[in-house]
Amino acid sequence: MLPTVRHAAVTALCCSVAGTGLAGCSVVSQVQDEVQTDLESAAEEVATNGELFTGTKTLDVDGGSLNLSCSGTPADDRPVIVLMAGMGDGLDTMADLQRTLSETDRVCSYDRFGEGESDAPQGPQSIADAGETLTAVLDDIAPDGPVVLAGHSLGGLIAARYAPDHQDRVAGLVLMDATSPTMLDDITGVIPESATGAGAEVRAQNLALFQGENPEQITIDSDAEVRSAGDIPTEVIQHGVQYLGEIPEYGDELERVWTEGQEKWLEVSGGSRLSTADEAGHYIHTDQPEVAVEAIQRVTDQAAG
Repeated sequence: MLPTVRHAAVTALCCSVAGTGLAGCSVVSQVQDEVQTDLESAAEEVATNGELFTGTKTLDVDGGSLNLSCSGTPADDRPVIVLMAGMGDGLDTMADLQRTLSETDRVCSYDRFGEGESDAPQGPQSIADAGETLTAVLDDIAPDGPVVLAGHSLGGLIAARYAPDHQDRVAGLVLMDATSPTMLDDITGVIPESATGAGAEVRAQNLALFQGENPEQITIDSDAEVRSAGDIPTEVIQHGVQYLGEIPEYGDELERVWTEGQEKWLEVSGGSRLSTADEAGHYIHTDQPEVAVEAIQRVTDQAAG
């Protein structure tokens, strides 16, 4: 088992997988339970059939039941903010961020199949399958209006792949240390098959995870093409605490390709900007929450304008 800092590095590469003994996931487990309790106990309206609700509810879609949370008051001229967690993370990891944003906007989050309180997937999934699940969620929470997708890690990758095909719905994007579109090739390119020790462990774990050995049974392929979603306001935020560099022998190169992956995501929109959360590791929304809040608010303001 790798030392803690190296596990945190593996966590970033693996899109935040829980249950694998990675210390980066323990960071998320420290999110206070009372935050989610606040959301659940704040229920004001019945949560059925797409009606306005505050709190959590179960949404039945093709493939099973999803756990869904919404809070905040909708406004006619404001898009709904949708928070999308990384692999291995439930919507509870976004609860603090949701509570803050809901002071001024309507905000929702959900557990993908295999995560949190949602059903396990019925079989292997693809990024396209995750997109179909997202469409079902949007049909329920924002059937008549635009949305801003704010995704962390794998959630960011799904959001960035989804937006180009749904420009009628997605009015803005915030990608928080999103999984690179070429992450699998990046890892195998940096860490050779002949690697030993920590490098070999990082390589093996990521190959397994990207091939579907993860809670969502989702397969993640490398695809250098980043299709455009037009000129929608987009903020790409990368980590500033370069903990990947702690992986012996390969750390500096892993940091370099991670940065290149973040820059690659700028191609998703003509209105993209890249920034760095100087004091944050992979979990930008918990390490430096004000950076995430301000970015999401900026994008939402621009989308509403």
